[in-house]
Amino acid sequence: MDKNNKIKIIVNGKLLTVNFKFSLKNLIEQLKTPINKVAIELNKEIVDKKKLNKIFLKNKDKIEIVHFIGGG
Repeated sequence: MDKNNKIKIIVNGKLLTVNFKFSLKNLIEQLKTPINKVAIELNKEIVDKKKLNKIFLKNKDKIEIVHFIGGG
């Protein structure tokens, strides 16, 4: 695949290269992240998890995935 079909994003501070038209849902699946145990932020805004498949990533997007940790 040529470079024109790729975009660069930052996930939790790490640079990743993904395909153009890559959705946030695709990213979560690729990272094998349990969706019910995380909060997702895209460019400093919390994302509604019901809309993950409708949100397509753009070049230079910044994604933060925060895992919930139980404690007592």
